[in-house]
Amino acid sequence: MSTSSGRRLSRGELDILAMLWQRGPLTLREAHEAFDDFGEPVGYTTMQTRLNRLAKKDVVRRSDERPARYEAVLNPAEVGVRDLETLLDRVTQGRLVPLVAHFLTDHRLSPEELAELKRLIVQAEAEAHE
Repeated sequence: MSTSSGRRLSRGELDILAMLWQRGPLTLREAHEAFDDFGEPVGYTTMQTRLNRLAKKDVVRRSDERPARYEAVLNPAEVGVRDLETLLDRVTQGRLVPLVAHFLTDHRLSPEELAELKRLIVQAEAEAHE
């Protein structure tokens, strides 16, 4: 996943975001203690480094209070959208049709999913003609 500044997030950083989304703002100590439920156990200084990197990437906000609390800035949907944008750019050079064609031919879609895709296409056609 890449952030708005173009920096990628590691699996460990994504695990930290998942923890912050579920638990809310945490101090370094609280994050270190809670992390075993969300990812591979890491040392205290590794947790500190990852949280500070996330803050530098503007993905996590670090409070000014003492001890500092770390809070996720992005929500899960924003991370998902950014992952898809990165995938689209890298795999198909920004072209959507090859990606959609792959999923339509290689995955069985439910009638509900097909109906939703049709609705989105109709909506996109209407917006293109405005």
